[in-house]
Amino acid sequence: MNRFVYLDNNGTTRMDPEVKKAVDEAENLYGNASSMHELGRDAEALIEKARKQVSRLIGCEQGKIVFTSGASESNNTVLNIFRDRIDDKVDGRDRIIVSAIEHPSIIETVKYLKSRGYKIDLCPVDHVGKVKMDELRKLMGKDVALVSVMTGNNEIGTIQPVAEIAALAHSYGAYMHTDATQAIGKIPVEMEKWGVDYLSCSGHKFYGPKGEGVLAFGKGVPFTPFMHGGHQEQGYRAGTYNTPDIVGLGVAAELAMRNLKEEHDKLWHLREMLREGLVAAIPDVVVNGPTEEKDILPGTLDMSFPCAEGESILLYLDLDGIEVSTGSACASGSLEPSYVLLACGIDVELAHGSIRFSFGRYNTEEDVRYVIEKLPPIIARLRKMSTRKLHK
Repeated sequence: MNRFVYLDNNGTTRMDPEVKKAVDEAENLYGNASSMHELGRDAEALIEKARKQVSRLIGCEQGKIVFTSGASESNNTVLNIFRDRIDDKVDGRDRIIVSAIEHPSIIETVKYLKSRGYKIDLCPVDHVGKVKMDELRKLMGKDVALVSVMTGNNEIGTIQPVAEIAALAHSYGAYMHTDATQAIGKIPVEMEKWGVDYLSCSGHKFYGPKGEGVLAFGKGVPFTPFMHGGHQEQGYRAGTYNTPDIVGLGVAAELAMRNLKEEHDKLWHLREMLREGLVAAIPDVVVNGPTEEKDILPGTLDMSFPCAEGESILLYLDLDGIEVSTGSACASGSLEPSYVLLACGIDVELAHGSIRFSFGRYNTEEDVRYVIEKLPPIIARLRKMSTRKLHK
């Protein structure tokens, strides 16, 4: 192994040194933030500072910020709110709509709800993963309680028209939720400007600590706690505060705001450098997802390599010290083709041969050149072993 190149930043990111320093320092502040003594009050003050930092990052100045264990918990909390409302027959609304390419914490939860008799609709997407707005309009009705569409896709990077979707949902009296996990720190996220009612994100996707996330929600929207117990988070979520990691999340939010334009431009440059290099060096490759900069998260590049299995590509790259993913990280260990690519109309063979390269703050042009050097011979070797042949 000549060097190590980490290109799985959509799966998770390395904690920023400033974040790690803040977490380490906050470890000394071990008082329970719910306690009234001095050590507890000091911890509470740091938590409230982090809450303000996150609210500025996501454009939620008027709403509420609740700290959770991550976006999966936040997503489940939102769906749980509307399951309860459906059970209680509130407003006669008993249907939930989500896009077909949501994160597994949405997709698997609505599958479970559907198995229990709840009305769930999956809105289709086009060939680059954009929600088909005409199909969404057909699905809308006065019986819809919630529409949930992610801001940017974790696998192919497609950015959705969240503000337009929110306006459509509200025109039918429905609420709007977006999982903005992948978008944070890459594009501006403006919850209140977009008209979003609920927003989820995870700190570890933007150089913060793992196991710490956020659920933000607007003024006056329904809320039912998912975690019951103590009075923490004004009763919105029980559980002793993880003060150090919440502090780290706040610092990560500050850094994301400070460096947004610079990081966006850097990630797009590295992504395009790799895309152009691989297209030139490897015949018959397919780039999945949008092609326009405005339509895609800047650090995400998903490519399919016909006649080469994604798992084999990943393992060979790993031997050369290059870390990537196939499908999405939350589906690792599965040999099933990516449901995201299948929903986009990509055929099964191409979906099986897909690799996601996702760039981050610490990647360099040297990393890109190394991948362009190592990947072409790997693809040539796998294609030579394959029983399938490239179509001429």
